[in-house]
Amino acid sequence: MDAICIKDLKKDLKKEMDDSRFEHTMGVMYTCGALAMRYGYDLEKAMLAGLMHDCAKCMPNAKKLKMAEKHHLEITELERKNPFMLHAKLGAFLARKKYDIEDPEILDAIRWHTTGRPKMTLLDKIVYIADYIEPKRDKAPHLSKIRQTAFVDLDQTLIMILKDTIGYLGDSPEHVDSMTKKTYDYYMDKIDAKQ
Repeated sequence: MDAICIKDLKKDLKKEMDDSRFEHTMGVMYTCGALAMRYGYDLEKAMLAGLMHDCAKCMPNAKKLKMAEKHHLEITELERKNPFMLHAKLGAFLARKKYDIEDPEILDAIRWHTTGRPKMTLLDKIVYIADYIEPKRDKAPHLSKIRQTAFVDLDQTLIMILKDTIGYLGDSPEHVDSMTKKTYDYYMDKIDAKQ
């Protein structure tokens, strides 16, 4: 994707999002860029994934559910009860259908940016982490330490974020997507195996 394309997408997303969501999106995009530079990943791809990660976020929840059903996206029981959780799956769908983004790595990073997944790609990790640490975020516990660790060890950063997320939401399947728990277990095992 060239810079002109990103510029056009920014304009389009600014119309689709409220001001605070757009500011967050810009923060994620630039944080993705910083992490891409640190870890030797393609800068433009990382920034594009960051820009598009919340492209379905501002859609009303009822519309999210209706659109997911219409296009036969997999909907978990938790997502059916909490349609706002569908924005990652729908975001990947819209990035492809509405914004003509074909790169499967970018689409996967958008798809998994809220829950993570076992065996995340470098881009998956960059977008997941950037979403959590971008400069406008200020409520998460341990944020300062997590931000520092993000530029040292991505797997350790994932564990810190997942641990805080599960700690905040509780360990109940009523509140935590099962993929978040699977991701946490996978990276805990990976870290344990290293030690």
